[in-house]
Amino acid sequence: MAVTHADLAPTRRGTDIGSKTGVVLMVFSILLGLLCFVLCLVAEATRSQVISDGTTRNECRYSGNGKTPLICGASAFLSLAIAMVVQHTYLLLAVSKSDPVPLSNQHLNSLTWQAAFFFITTWICFSVGEVLLLIGVSVESGHLKGWLTPRPSCFIAREGLFSSAGVLGITTVFLASGLSVTALRAQWLLQDQHNEASSPPIMAVDGEAPIVRHDLYHEPGLIEYLRAFDKII
Repeated sequence: MAVTHADLAPTRRGTDIGSKTGVVLMVFSILLGLLCFVLCLVAEATRSQVISDGTTRNECRYSGNGKTPLICGASAFLSLAIAMVVQHTYLLLAVSKSDPVPLSNQHLNSLTWQAAFFFITTWICFSVGEVLLLIGVSVESGHLKGWLTPRPSCFIAREGLFSSAGVLGITTVFLASGLSVTALRAQWLLQDQHNEASSPPIMAVDGEAPIVRHDLYHEPGLIEYLRAFDKII
């Protein structure tokens, strides 16, 4: 059976950060973050208001039953949670299955600090955004029934609560994407260190100059595009 050039090409593992699966999941997480932002804007525009009752001064009622902001807020909460779980789970799997290499490059140490910054800020924005959505959902779910009935006190979500949660949600997915790109650049630097340590074999043919043999070939991925981008800037 003949061995072709394609047989020698290494297949990029599905858990690699720069693989097609990683890029698709990153784009999917960003789209979920944008969906969360749009749903939060809808929830902010349709949130319940307090209407003072004309007959008695000490009673109030709601302007609506809160069903629309409740559904939008709950959907935004789920979409942001799914985006966070998908992106971080894949990143943790990719990092855990990668070969452990000591950090001997100063640039790698700076990338480690950048990754720590992205990781911490991502979880802070995610936690605060989810808490705000939980508060808004719990408030809107308190008057699904009897919202036209006057009552002595009416609790509503403050102005800007849902929109703030939407801004934090979209910030979360972009920070998580920055974390993935930082890990990808660290992987690229580690591959460069490995390539420099192991030189390719040289084949000498009688009467001809030595030929450097490259047995392996890989299809350009996100790492190569980042390398080209770094050269441009």
